[in-house]
Amino acid sequence: MNSTIKLLSGLFLSAIILTSCNRDKTCKATIECKDKNGNAVQNAKVYLYAEVKHNIKGDIKAEGVTDDAGKVSFIFNLPAIFDIEAKVDSKEAKGMIKLEEGKEVRETVTVQ
Repeated sequence: MNSTIKLLSGLFLSAIILTSCNRDKTCKATIECKDKNGNAVQNAKVYLYAEVKHNIKGDIKAEGVTDDAGKVSFIFNLPAIFDIEAKVDSKEAKGMIKLEEGKEVRETVTVQ
C-alpha cells in the first residue's frame, strides 16, 4: 500500500511538471499607432528597446513597420519591459509596454 501511494504521488508530480513545462511561455507585443484623431498610422517605424542607462539601449530590441491597420507585432521568449518609439515622417510617439509570460499585450501610442 505504501509503495502504491509513493508511485501514484510520483506519477502525479511528474504530470504536473510536464504540464507546466509544455505551456506556451512566449510573450507577444502588439503596438498600434494612431494619430491625434484616432486614425491608424500606416508605415510607422516602431522600435522596442530597454534603456539600461541614460541614453544607452540594451541588447534586446526589435523594430518593425506598422501595417494598413496601424499595427505591428513582436514575439519574445521572456517577459520584459520595453520602451516604445514610433516614427513616421517628422512625427513621433513614445510609450512603454510590459510583456507577460504566455500572453499578448497590446499598447496604443499616438503619433503627433
